[in-house]
Parts: sequence; structure tokens; C-alpha cells
Amino acid sequence: MAVCALVSKISQVSGRLCSKALCPANTAVRALSCTGSRSQLHRVKGAGVLTGQVDRFGGVTVNLADAGLPADISEGAFSRLLQDSLVQWKSEGKAAVWLRIPISLSRCAAASSTHGFTFHHAKHDHSVLALWLGEGKSRLPGFATHQVGVAGAVVDESTGKVLVVQDRNKTKNAWKFPGGLSEPGENIGATAIREVFEETGVRSEFRSLLSVRQQHNHPGAFGMSDMYVICRLGPLTYDINFCTQECLSCKWLDLADLATTGDTTPITARIARLLLYGLEQGFDKIDLTMEELPAVYSGMYYQLYHRQLPPTLKP
Repeated sequence: MAVCALVSKISQVSGRLCSKALCPANTAVRALSCTGSRSQLHRVKGAGVLTGQVDRFGGVTVNLADAGLPADISEGAFSRLLQDSLVQWKSEGKAAVWLRIPISLSRCAAASSTHGFTFHHAKHDHSVLALWLGEGKSRLPGFATHQVGVAGAVVDESTGKVLVVQDRNKTKNAWKFPGGLSEPGENIGATAIREVFEETGVRSEFRSLLSVRQQHNHPGAFGMSDMYVICRLGPLTYDINFCTQECLSCKWLDLADLATTGDTTPITARIARLLLYGLEQGFDKIDLTMEELPAVYSGMYYQLYHRQLPPTLKP
């Protein structure tokens, strides 16, 4: 019986030793803690640190949706994993870390904040947090600072009339050019054409850029500044079928009347006078034309707006 008891005691000790051997300090177990996080540990890809894409500026972007984290990972477990990852990134000389956090793992944002991360921006189903690891003051760029509004001045050159609307959501029912906010990835000419059609039912084509207005502390812009671009468009159709949800009225109005009426906005009156000058002296005097040029990135193009060059200066 004594021998059996001794064997049992040795087995218990051996079991404890084997259990400790499964938790060395240099494994991901330490990052997620040895008490209560082992199941989470074994479901995390990698060896205890987060991995991500390194950009040309020396920053690393980690998308937690693709990091293999368990859906039920705790704030504490993620915090320890992030701490170990930061140690490695700093040793590698990384300049910054960007964390893309899906809304389902929002608790990881709270954990990240304890390590100095701050919100950079949020879109739809995720937020992006950032941390500067380089020397001195952070050189990370801010998120979007401006919203871009685009209006289309559709001019009928044969009659001297321009298409105008009265917005339903304005405090003053002034005549103005139809327009709205440009969507991500949408060129300003395309925005003008789309907004004109959505508000008035008139189809048009892009002719030129007329003006750019910059305004700060714009109401309803969520603290961003506002860029308001007005394009000159040519009509392809003339029948009006305006959107009653956005507009109170819509009509073709003489440019001379729009330039002098008190029932409009200062910028609309100014552009009306500019268009009158273009009708009289030629639109080449007022137009900023657009040309597509190849970007330095292969296969991509950008749009450049400027006054037309004399033929002798064109390539």
C-alpha cells in the first residue's frame, strides 16, 4: 500500500510539472495569460504578436478582423497581446501602428487606449486607431478635413437661360444651382451631372470648372471645412421633372435675371455674372478645362483643371 501511495504522489507532482512546462514565458500564453485565456490563445494566429501590413513610411497596419482573434477575446487578453506586439514593433523600428477594429471587437479599442492609441476615424462597421512610435511629435496625417460639395450650372447657350432650383431644406428659398456632396471616388464633373439629374431630371454633360469656394465652420459639416465647386454643364435634355423631396421649385431662368435678383445667394449671383461674361466674350475667358493625365502610380490617372494652353505650348 505504501508503494502505491508513493507512485500516486509522484504522478501528481509529474502532472503539475508537465502543466507548468506547457506555459513557457516566451510563448503566446504569456500574452493572453495562463489563467483563463488558454482557449483564446490556441485560436489566435501567430506566435503571440499581431501581424500586419508595413507601409512605405515604416508604419504597420493591423486589421483585427483578419488577425484570427477569438470572438470572445477579453479586453485584458487583447491588452497583453497588444503590449507584446508593441515591444516587437518598437524593437523593429516601426514608426507607427494603425489598428483597424471591427465594431464587433469594439472592446479592443478601449484596451488599445490604455497603450496610448487614439481614434483616427470611423467608417460604417469599423474604427481606426493610431499610435505614433517614432521620435518627437507625431507626424501622422489627420483624417479628412473637408467635405466637397459640387453644383452644376447648366447653361442653354441658345437662350441664355440657366437651370436653377429652390431647395426644400433651406431657411431661405433662394434660387441656386442644383448640387450636392461628392461621393468617395467620384470626380467632381460626375457629381455635378448626377446631382443635376437627381434634383431636376435634366441630363447634361461636363464642360468646365468655374469656381471653388472654401468655407470653415460650415453648419452640418461635422466640424470639417467645406469646399464648394461649381461646374459649367451643357444640357442634353430640357424637360424638367424635379425631385419634390429635395426641391420646392425648378425652372430655366434668364442669366441676366439671376445676376440681379435678390432671391438668390451671393455666390450664385456672382457665378451668373461670370456666365454672362462667358456668353458675351467666349467661355474660354472663364473656363478651367479638364484634362486627364497619367499618375506616377502605374495604371492610374488624375484630372487636372486649368485654363487652356495656347497650341504652341501644348505637348
